[in-house]
Amino acid sequence: MNLLGIHHVAVIAADYARSRDFYVRILGLEVIAENYRDARDSWKLDLRLPDGSQLELFSFPSPPARPSRPEARGLRHLAFRVAALDDVVAHLQREGVACEPVRVDEFTGSRFTFFADPDDLPLELYETPAR
Repeated sequence: MNLLGIHHVAVIAADYARSRDFYVRILGLEVIAENYRDARDSWKLDLRLPDGSQLELFSFPSPPARPSRPEARGLRHLAFRVAALDDVVAHLQREGVACEPVRVDEFTGSRFTFFADPDDLPLELYETPAR
């Protein structure tokens, strides 16, 4: 077994246009490809982060809600690495995205915060300054 890293994370959106705007315009992910799949009545948007990792954004007709709170089994949250947490939080707040108060990881000393995407998927910003 020789896992090299995470290639992508897939997210299903209730409102594709709203989530596309959130991930592309607000979070700044690069669009790799965008395709409509007739047979599934579904959009698939491939997005890239600066480190090469990817996020796939899907739409499906009437997807059921997945609870984010209270926390349950399965995917807990998606965390993004940032160099300057305060700058990113300020940008999100200017865009009307609420962020939780910044906390400090008791084990690493790194700063982090949480916010949510348009479908209430918990997202984390984890500060890893350049060394």
